[in-house]
Amino acid sequence: MAVPGFLARERIIAKPGFNRWLIPPAALAVHLCIGQAYATSVYKSALVAHFDTSLTAIGIIFSIAIVMLGLSAAVFGTWVDRNGPRSAMATAAVFWSTGFLVGSLGIATSQLWLVYLGYGVIGGIGLGIGYISPVSTLIKWFPDRPGLATGMAIMGFGGGALIASPLSRQLMNWYDPGYDGTAGTTPSGGAVAGLFLTLGLVYLVFMLFGALIVRVPADGWKPAGWDPSTVKQKALITTENVSAGNAIRTPQFWLLWVVLFCNVTAGIGILEQAAPMIQDFFRDGTTSAVAAASAAGFVGLLSLFNMGGRFVWSSTSDFIGRKPIYMIYLGVGIVLYIVLATLGSTATWIFVITAAIIISFYGGGFATVPAYLRDLFGTYQVGAIHGRLLTAWSAAGVAGPLIINGVLDARGTPGELVAGDYRPALFIMVGLLAVGFVANLLIRPVASKWHEPKAAPSATTQEASAVR
Repeated sequence: MAVPGFLARERIIAKPGFNRWLIPPAALAVHLCIGQAYATSVYKSALVAHFDTSLTAIGIIFSIAIVMLGLSAAVFGTWVDRNGPRSAMATAAVFWSTGFLVGSLGIATSQLWLVYLGYGVIGGIGLGIGYISPVSTLIKWFPDRPGLATGMAIMGFGGGALIASPLSRQLMNWYDPGYDGTAGTTPSGGAVAGLFLTLGLVYLVFMLFGALIVRVPADGWKPAGWDPSTVKQKALITTENVSAGNAIRTPQFWLLWVVLFCNVTAGIGILEQAAPMIQDFFRDGTTSAVAAASAAGFVGLLSLFNMGGRFVWSSTSDFIGRKPIYMIYLGVGIVLYIVLATLGSTATWIFVITAAIIISFYGGGFATVPAYLRDLFGTYQVGAIHGRLLTAWSAAGVAGPLIINGVLDARGTPGELVAGDYRPALFIMVGLLAVGFVANLLIRPVASKWHEPKAAPSATTQEASAVR
């Protein structure tokens, strides 16, 4: 698929002396916008009431968006690598904004299928392309610290709800003065339609700004004073390269797919129910008033830990290694989920701290996985490989909400649930994390038969290997 000349990769090659620290703001401009996907719980109750349907039916909107994220990232990953981040960011901006506009029309006309099509399908395509667009670029700009690079690229996605949650409440209050953003008040469908329309236009501007300022390094560029041969090599880090077509034929790819699926499915269960969850856990307790008052802020707090975990944990992986950091995500995560299920309702501080650390692991898993892929498969087509791995996110985007919403729908009515109603779903997450832990233990270096020839691949070779 051809792109206009002003969006082409060759038009954004950085000149000598370009400061690589100007690239993270470009990535953040995109990821902070598409990270709004984590703020859906803010208006979920309003959509349930507006469409007179169930939590599961509304949760499908989020699931479709995440499915399309993974599918579009897989399908367009090689295209993004070949055409560069500017064309990818601009394309993502158009799809993401259009998704909001179509979704707004669906809410305004009470046509739920239009919300599925808009925010779910069209917006989900923008999510996928926008998510992977800066990742391989930042890895190339920061070959000396790939974990730091991917943390910077992806932390904005985790922090998107930190901005979108309060902004959404304020805009819905503006469109519906009867809604004040506190527990017990629900915005009208018209207010959510106005919110979608506004966000679609605002996000378009910011994402196009990111596309405007992004640059790619020239061939052969490396950071001043950095010598690749002096870097201490860890067991799983390769100096070879594997094409995207060959990567999916290795057991390492599929083991990492399982690891990501398990980690993401477990985290989505909390994020997708964040706002009502803290109220439900303390509905019958003496701290119910405190929990109700802090429900809206809880979404923002989780977003902060989601964002911070992406940066802190992925940067830590540069020192302790990618495999050990995933042992922490999954192993400690098992313990934390058990604490949340059994002790989470005994005190608000236990619930909040436990959930926040879990979400930091969830975010860290996302930010670390591109560097894990770089370690296993090299930098040649890491963006395309990352895109294909994100199909695990698609599967988790279906499984996570279905588990949590399915359990809750079977246990009672939204607004009348208590902590015990969540326990079956939380213990299911414990089992998933255990599976992911074992899969991570089984990962070994990629066999040499999958490595690319030593000679630098030409554009023709790259295109050919992309379809293998």
